[in-house]
Amino acid sequence: MAENVRSEDVLGQKWDRCVSDTVIKFASGLGLGIVFSVVFFRRRPWPVAFGAGVGIGMGYANCQHDFQSPYVQHGQKIKVSVAEM
Repeated sequence: MAENVRSEDVLGQKWDRCVSDTVIKFASGLGLGIVFSVVFFRRRPWPVAFGAGVGIGMGYANCQHDFQSPYVQHGQKIKVSVAEM
């Protein structure tokens, strides 16, 4: 049988995953924007803002998908015994 998990814990795990994913994507976009700004665009500020915005947008889209799909198991192994089949 499935173990009893409180809904608050599931929601908390989703929020933690969303915040960490968004921060990582924001930092990656910001870093790539800085690199592109220095290397290709003669230190213009718009690639930095664009990269940060893309990172936040990707994180937001992932969070939206995570909250709207309640049956996704993230990184968990589901064991099925022969007796249950």
